[in-house]
Amino acid sequence: MRWLVIVLALLAAGCSSSDPGDAAPDASPSPSRSIRTLSPLPMPTKPPPTGKLIADMRQSSRDAAAGRMEVWVDNDTADEILPTRITYSDPRFRTELRGTRLRPVPSQSERGFPLYLPPRPACDHPRGSGTVTVEYGETRRTIEVEDSTDVAGRFTTSRCLEIAIADVADLSWDDEVPSSGKVGDPGTLTLVVRPSGKPGQTLTIDTVSGTPLLAPVGTDVWRPDATIRGTDAPSRIDLPIKPNRCDDHGFMEAGGATAFKIGLQLDGKPGQITLRMSIPGAKNAIDFAKASCGSLDTVSGGE
Repeated sequence: MRWLVIVLALLAAGCSSSDPGDAAPDASPSPSRSIRTLSPLPMPTKPPPTGKLIADMRQSSRDAAAGRMEVWVDNDTADEILPTRITYSDPRFRTELRGTRLRPVPSQSERGFPLYLPPRPACDHPRGSGTVTVEYGETRRTIEVEDSTDVAGRFTTSRCLEIAIADVADLSWDDEVPSSGKVGDPGTLTLVVRPSGKPGQTLTIDTVSGTPLLAPVGTDVWRPDATIRGTDAPSRIDLPIKPNRCDDHGFMEAGGATAFKIGLQLDGKPGQITLRMSIPGAKNAIDFAKASCGSLDTVSGGE
């Protein structure tokens, strides 16, 4: 029995610490460290709806390439609206323009609705402003359209100038962009001039500007300095061309990659138009740039 008492005493001694370093210098509990908390900031709140519809005009490079602009409708009412008809009226256009891609506009949100531009605007009304009529449910609202970048005005001015130029000559790009196909070699962009056969006005082509993807060789802009009369014979103006950049982003800027600005004079009056390549021509121009860059696997685009 004595041996059992001794074993129990040894076990009790083993459970206690024999290392003075293990003993806490102060047996009293230490105060817990306070945790600093941050109160969440209140979320910003929108002002209450005004009950109004607001509209503005916009145009991306892809819109311009597709021959359209977009009226954006901001629904600052308390309810979602579902337009059943959108019409844009402007004295610079002979008829109303119908909005497309109709879809719901949630409360305090905005949506863009494409408007396809007419081939013949009202050139005798060079100035003006537009309104848009939005019909939804039993409601019909007509509101002024803010056009801070003058999308409608710039189109009208440019298109009316193109119509006037056509009385002298038709301008277009040849679909072919010949080159050696070797990396670093230039190609040739060709402006095709087909005079109208009508006597009278004189057209002078002063400059042709490059694009984000395609640039003149050896100069900042091409300077054809070509004077054309309606009774002249057809002609072709060759412009040496090179890639302006060889990165993927440059090739993906489809809207303006093959749209060239032409500075000209019509009977001495200066102006500028944007002349776009056809879809086959744009593909050939981009294929040339890819070959010249040596990046045949680059994603291409063109409109």
